[in-house]
Amino acid sequence: MNRIEKSFTILKENNKKAFIPYIMAGDGGLEGLVDQLSLLERFGATAIEIGVPFSDPVADGPTIQRAGLRALENGTTLRGIIAELEKAREIISIPIILMTYLNPIYSYGIEEFVRDIRKVGVDGCIIPDLPIEEEDIITSQLEEAQVELIRLVTLTTPLERIRTISSKGRGFLYTVTVKGITGARNEYDANLHQFLKTVKEVSSIPVMAGFGISTKDQITDLTKHCDGVIVGSKIVDLFEQNRLREMEELMSSFKQETKMV
Repeated sequence: MNRIEKSFTILKENNKKAFIPYIMAGDGGLEGLVDQLSLLERFGATAIEIGVPFSDPVADGPTIQRAGLRALENGTTLRGIIAELEKAREIISIPIILMTYLNPIYSYGIEEFVRDIRKVGVDGCIIPDLPIEEEDIITSQLEEAQVELIRLVTLTTPLERIRTISSKGRGFLYTVTVKGITGARNEYDANLHQFLKTVKEVSSIPVMAGFGISTKDQITDLTKHCDGVIVGSKIVDLFEQNRLREMEELMSSFKQETKMV
């Protein structure tokens, strides 16, 4: 049982939901990554998802794309991120999840990548452009390193495929709440609540909702139907604009009001 499983076990025992913020490593300077992670842990994050900047981020909306470009302009690299995470793990106790596309891993070298992220205490990986049919190129290495591969399902994923995907992991199932890329939304698909309920019924692991979640009301609404939320574009914006008090208020209100279904 790694940190991700332990965190969700503790949440369930205490009738709480998970809040996982996403940040783009190197946005504002890679030297600030450790402080950002420390701040998010202090604000009550269950875990933290850390994005690796990439030139062709097919799943990301404008906010995260711009953050990735800023990070690349700052000279951010995957090796540099991993080096900073080694420093972060000395003071951060919550799970760290790395979100990257497959190309940077290939360029790094799969064996070396898994070895190095294990060494610095990464607990999970999200690889949005890696389908389950092709994931054998890295799953055995990740399993041996006890690093969870966090898989995704979407509103268009067939039920049996959701069942298959959820049966493969032990961390959580990343349930995409929109038909499209990341970014704040004012409205959700009319079938979203039923979709989350269905995924929750068939999944053997916790179900997290992500993409387009940016307000307290959305969080309160969606967590009635799943085990927690992943908030990305909103957190990226708040960090860029140095609106840290607003970030703290969003995360603290979440802790006070959400309970497990």
